[in-house]
Amino acid sequence: MASTDSIEDNTGFAEKNGATFPILADPEKTASDAFGVLSERGYANRWTFYIDPTGTVAKIDKGVNPMTAGADLVTNLVALGAPRADN
Repeated sequence: MASTDSIEDNTGFAEKNGATFPILADPEKTASDAFGVLSERGYANRWTFYIDPTGTVAKIDKGVNPMTAGADLVTNLVALGAPRADN
């Protein structure tokens, strides 16, 4: 996950929401610009990039809905043939 917010804001977000994954702080918007997600208003669009093990972008989901993002993520990973983790 990446955000144009500061490290402090991202840390607060992660703590508040119990995030167990890293969040890239991109306040200078370098990564956002490089991936083409920077909106005209200066914030990053909510897009999901699926990157395969070789580093190739396999899919870009530009229609991310925060209410269904988790389920959509799983659906897309299954469709792309990502291996499932055994619990």
